[in-house]
Amino acid sequence: MRTYLVLFIVSSLSALALTPTVRRKAREWGALAIPDDGRHIHAAPTPRLGGIAIFLAFLLSLSLVPLAGNLLGEIFASNLPRIVALLIPAAFIFAFGIYDDFRGASAPVKLLFQAIAATSLFGSGFRIDHLSSPLGGYWELPMVVSFLLTTFWVILITNAFNLIDGIDGLAAGASIFALLSILVFSIAQGNPEISLLSVSLLGAVLGFLRYNFNPATIFLGDSGSLFLGFMAAALSLAGSQKGSTMVAIAIPLVSFGLPVTEAGLSLLRRFLSGAPLLAGDRGHIHHRLLDRGLTQRQAAIVLYGVCALFSLFGLMLLNPQRNIGALVFFIIGVGVIIGVQHLRYPEFAEFGQQIRRGFHLRRRTLTTNIHLRRITADLQQANNSEEIVAALSRFELLDEFESVSLEIFASNTRHRWRGSSLAEPDLAWQISIPLLGEDSAPLGRMVFERDLRLKTQTGDPTLLCENLAREVAHSLERFKASRSGHNGSEAG
Repeated sequence: MRTYLVLFIVSSLSALALTPTVRRKAREWGALAIPDDGRHIHAAPTPRLGGIAIFLAFLLSLSLVPLAGNLLGEIFASNLPRIVALLIPAAFIFAFGIYDDFRGASAPVKLLFQAIAATSLFGSGFRIDHLSSPLGGYWELPMVVSFLLTTFWVILITNAFNLIDGIDGLAAGASIFALLSILVFSIAQGNPEISLLSVSLLGAVLGFLRYNFNPATIFLGDSGSLFLGFMAAALSLAGSQKGSTMVAIAIPLVSFGLPVTEAGLSLLRRFLSGAPLLAGDRGHIHHRLLDRGLTQRQAAIVLYGVCALFSLFGLMLLNPQRNIGALVFFIIGVGVIIGVQHLRYPEFAEFGQQIRRGFHLRRRTLTTNIHLRRITADLQQANNSEEIVAALSRFELLDEFESVSLEIFASNTRHRWRGSSLAEPDLAWQISIPLLGEDSAPLGRMVFERDLRLKTQTGDPTLLCENLAREVAHSLERFKASRSGHNGSEAG
């Protein structure tokens, strides 16, 4: 434990010392986040290369591990090829983040570079190659499925931490809780090399947070948020090499609860609103809290509490009892639903309303459509005006329309069901469906009227405007043909 403490102190002090220098250089190089009226809510141009200070402090503390001269130093040295295999793609993502901070990169380009780094991890043996269920069962994954699942995991977590980097100190604070969970889990699993990486990175982030908490004088930038997200994903994969993947992946999945929830909500609400899935916006959780009247500092503290709860729930999964896992996921699910409701997203409010309305209307819709199909079936057997009228009289059983009428041109007759024409036509809508013969000759028309103030229509318009109208027209043609035949026989 002394080695862990020394590494933590060294990385923290290194970040404290390096960050002011990085901040000054970022100003000189013009790597600044400029405030605007959109997602960027800070008041003044702010340096955004904080990831450099974290990265350098992290490497500096790791370089001291071989000098420890104890068992941890020996384990670190023996696992150095494996550690380097993890750090190379992490450095690749860090370098790409620096490019993004200076030049900017599109979302597809970011995904491409993240996929390349994930492929490197996979090739080095850091992968999800099996799954186990909390209810029992164990599955070895085919290589293709393992690759896709590993790549998805890395891209998801990397971008999740990038998404929450919207207010002072949030992404850095969230990563602290995530790294704490990985540290505890790796110690419990007997994975000292992952513990060394976690504690070194944890100290670097904590030292940087001194300058990043509100009011922030430097931001993580993509060099920091992408690096931290990638490291969280990679360390969780490295931890899954020992023990049950259900536990090894479920613990970080729960512990990274805030970033993962943010990523899921962002994709879902953009899909519901028809917006581009990868486009930035001002609808993230922290933005909603600010819109509710919280300051940046208050919003960050509230979300720190949420991260702490997620981490606590994640570590509860270390308990091998199956019912614990089920209880944890149930509580988290209920908590997320309640939280989203309180954030008052218009996309989810409308989606929920549509679901509630759908449940309410489902039975009415079924009843209405059944009646429409029965009317259509009866019309197929109708050969005279009385049978047509009798078939259409089923409309009296429906609450779908206030008035239904049939006008037959050949006999100059008009039949009406469910009352008379509406007294206030300005408050009604009307559907008039022409009834055409095979030669497109007009045979008559049907008129349906509804009061705008009444409940939503439930019937299928296709059954009404196509199937029903077609069968009424066919019935009228048969009636017309029978009358013509009867008149011809009388003349003969």
